[in-house]
Amino acid sequence: MLRNPVGLSYAVVALLAAVIVADAALFAAALDVRLLMAGDLNDHPHPAGFAHMGVEAATVVQGLIGLALMVVFIIWFFRVRKNAGVFAPDLHRGGPGWAIGAWFVPVANLWWPRSVAAGTWRASRRDPYGDGKVEGESFALLNWWWTFWTLTNLAGLFASAVYEDANTVEGFAAGALALMVSAVVDIVAALLAILFVRRLTSMQHAKATGMIPAA
Repeated sequence: MLRNPVGLSYAVVALLAAVIVADAALFAAALDVRLLMAGDLNDHPHPAGFAHMGVEAATVVQGLIGLALMVVFIIWFFRVRKNAGVFAPDLHRGGPGWAIGAWFVPVANLWWPRSVAAGTWRASRRDPYGDGKVEGESFALLNWWWTFWTLTNLAGLFASAVYEDANTVEGFAAGALALMVSAVVDIVAALLAILFVRRLTSMQHAKATGMIPAA
């Protein structure tokens, strides 16, 4: 039975927008730290001062929003995967439960959720068995989203490690720069995720309501 994913998609998009705001705040806080490092702070016991507290606060907020996003996104992802099983049940490897489980399998979560997303995307096309050359139905958007989702996770881990290990002016400057780059990558990933969620939801809603002919 089909279930409408539109309401959940609104919640996902709203949380992704909140992620972008949190990323901007982290970028600003990290920039403040980097600018402070340009001063003569070698003898200061707390080189980052209040700017360091700003980075920590922005990181906590970013983490809380990210946790909420993870929950809501996976619920949405599970729903669109179940719908895809109605549209074209023979195009999927494994049951819809893997729309949840694939995210939590170490190492395999670097490609498995993308495989689930690809099957869902294909089944949601006007013609699930076609070549996907219809405008807006190719895998390009999905691939860009997945690429930047992977990059932002790796960049976030690297930036956090560099900043947390810093104990010199140079170390804090390098860590702050890494955080700034990570924030920019995360903003791009969030924007692509918004486009991906909106497009896939639109494809399923249109197909389910007969706005386009089902294959």
